[in-house]
Amino acid sequence: MVSLSQRTPFASRGAVILLITVLLTGCKAQSEESVASSSPPPPEVDVAEVVVQSVVLSESFTGRVEAAETVELRARVSGYIQEVVFEEGELVEQGALLFLIDQRPYQARVGAAQADLAQARSQLAQAGSEAERARVLLGRQAISQEVHDQRQAALNNNRAMVDAAQAALDTAELDLEYTRITAPISGRVGRAMVTRGNLANADQSLLTTLVSIDPVHVYFEADEQAAFASQTMLVEEAPNILTIELGGDSQRQYKGTLDFIDNRLNPNTGTLQFRAVLANPDGHIRPGEFARVEMPVARLEQALLVDRKAVLTNQDRRYVYVIDENNLAERRPVTTGRQVDEMTVITEGLAVGDRVIVNGVQKVFMPGMEVSPQQVANVPPINAQPTIAAREE
Repeated sequence: MVSLSQRTPFASRGAVILLITVLLTGCKAQSEESVASSSPPPPEVDVAEVVVQSVVLSESFTGRVEAAETVELRARVSGYIQEVVFEEGELVEQGALLFLIDQRPYQARVGAAQADLAQARSQLAQAGSEAERARVLLGRQAISQEVHDQRQAALNNNRAMVDAAQAALDTAELDLEYTRITAPISGRVGRAMVTRGNLANADQSLLTTLVSIDPVHVYFEADEQAAFASQTMLVEEAPNILTIELGGDSQRQYKGTLDFIDNRLNPNTGTLQFRAVLANPDGHIRPGEFARVEMPVARLEQALLVDRKAVLTNQDRRYVYVIDENNLAERRPVTTGRQVDEMTVITEGLAVGDRVIVNGVQKVFMPGMEVSPQQVANVPPINAQPTIAAREE
């Protein structure tokens, strides 16, 4: 029979083992709790639902500003320029005197024509008296029929001479008037090509140019596909408003009205010419300026749009992160369309109601990662009016 003293070492050894086991178990549990308590919470990201909106698609075309009216002033009579009566580059009114040609030779011609007319009228009066006398004498049979007919012919000839003299006088007076070269339209005058003292040849010498200021025209050409696509958007009865940017400066954007479409395509370029009218009351827009015109070509009644910051690129592929019902980030490939202000049209890959990460996407390290979504407002709002989309990037 074993005594109590003999069993003690074994009992003590068992107690020690039990104690060690309890301590190890407690450390493991404490380590798991520590790891669980130290794991970070899901990152916060901003999400927004896909916007459904009516969008007008537009194309961007290159054009040039041209004056509605352009006049090349040429001398209509030959002579030496006596006076230049304008400041180069100034605005002039219709009828304002611009050039004065030496009038003295033409005044002399007017005087000579007036004298010729007076002489012809005197001869006509004499021929008229002789014709009347011949008529009376013929009635008395005092002269022959031949003499009577000669005096009637002389009367008719003198009438023709009076008409010719009157026409010569009118021509001389018109030439005298042409020595005063006036502005046929209101607008801005260019530089004087012929200055005082130089000879201006009739119908040859270009004196200056004159362009109208308000309104101006913007001519641009659209390719065949865009030209015919735009026909459904352009209504002749209603004003078609176009956005026009001048000089590549976004601060110089104007609204113009389409007023002309050419009646045939250019066979050399395959394009159709359009024209927009642009108001220019202050005269700041100059003919010849470069213009970029946005013209509507189609309408999407139910376009899907997302914030352009949500669209990411991997080489030539584009994708977004969509948040599912478990707040897990899912990588979704998409096909993008045109830009609408700060939004992008999505043609494939998304559906109505999808929530897309718009800010904080850099916090998502891998697909399937849990996030803490924070709902943000869409821009533009869903109830916004139809807008015009720019050309697809």
